[in-house]
Amino acid sequence: MGDLTVALGLVLVIEGLVWALAPQAGVHLLAAAAETPQKTLRTFGWLAVATGVALVWLIRG
Repeated sequence: MGDLTVALGLVLVIEGLVWALAPQAGVHLLAAAAETPQKTLRTFGWLAVATGVALVWLIRG
């Protein structure tokens, strides 16, 4: 459970950095995402999930 907490903390750090350091880029990314078809967003979302699982699996074995 500790690893999950650390992982969620790192996600919050990365997300927070985007908004703290480059808020205009964050707004631009949100606008671009709003114009992207749902199927494309879903495909890239699943690709991100699969990549994340693969990385954790490779590192943590």
